[in-house]
Amino acid sequence: MNTQLLNTLYVQAQGAYLRLQGDTVRVEVEGSLKCQIPLHHLDGLCLFGNVLVSPFLLHRCAQDGREVAWYGENGRFQGRLAGPVSGNVLLRRAQHQALDAKAVYLAQRFVESKLRNTRALLQRAMRERGETEAFASALAEHETSLRWLPYAQTLDEVRGLEGNAASAYFAAFGELLIGGEFSFNGRNKRPPRDPVNALLGFVYALLATQCTAALEGVGLDPQVGFLHALRPGRNALALDLLEEFRAWWGDRLVLALLNRKQLTSRHFEERPGGAVLLSEDGRKEVIVAFQKRRQETVQHPLFKEPVPIGLLPHIQARLLARYLRGDLPEYVPFVGK
Repeated sequence: MNTQLLNTLYVQAQGAYLRLQGDTVRVEVEGSLKCQIPLHHLDGLCLFGNVLVSPFLLHRCAQDGREVAWYGENGRFQGRLAGPVSGNVLLRRAQHQALDAKAVYLAQRFVESKLRNTRALLQRAMRERGETEAFASALAEHETSLRWLPYAQTLDEVRGLEGNAASAYFAAFGELLIGGEFSFNGRNKRPPRDPVNALLGFVYALLATQCTAALEGVGLDPQVGFLHALRPGRNALALDLLEEFRAWWGDRLVLALLNRKQLTSRHFEERPGGAVLLSEDGRKEVIVAFQKRRQETVQHPLFKEPVPIGLLPHIQARLLARYLRGDLPEYVPFVGK
């Protein structure tokens, strides 16, 4: 699958070969032309897995300052080609300056996306299963947080609103599970103490890897975030971006795996000290489901054509980079349907 978004060509077709013909990029698979795009329409190339590029195209991209980023088939960042003219240093500078000037605004955008996506999940559950006290309380808390979020003046206020909504959401999360095999009595981690928390933590880690790769691919520093506090070794910006996908992608995948009984108690194992982790078979099952989800398409609010879900972090990272550089007047977070 090949997708052109935000002047960037994303190539996910395994075995694809990109070459330069005149000033046109040709994408071929097994000798068959799949698409051709004028080079001057592209700011960069993002290549996933087994995708080959001709030396002449690489040389031209380097010469023009056009970035080429490589990812594994699973979306993990591998490396980036940038020529002698690169805006990354200016982008990083803008990112650091935004810590003082735009931190509250960006934190609000990340939290707004999380609240709206979580609210949609709760509303859908209440339509399908009927109103419960926990659902009603969680929805009311999300409405309150969304109402007060634009008025937050500090990061602590933004984090407080997000924390209140999250507490109410996880108080209702157990009622999203059906079948009775698994129960949920609150969020816990490091280590997780039950199968549901073990699965949530594993899926969030997969999403964090995707977000880190997307940020690295556009030249942003994954450790310099706005909503999450800066700590050595912590990819704070990747965690910020993760908030946009936590409920819409992560929690929905967890609920599907458990409610459809794709995962059962045999996919988890208890370790000494009470920690509960996914077994090897359990991890394989989750990764396969996660990869299938990445290939599905969804309507992004800014594009007419559906885009693969796996590209959403890359789209948002590029939008964020453009906002930080001053190319966009505002950052538009992802809100799914």
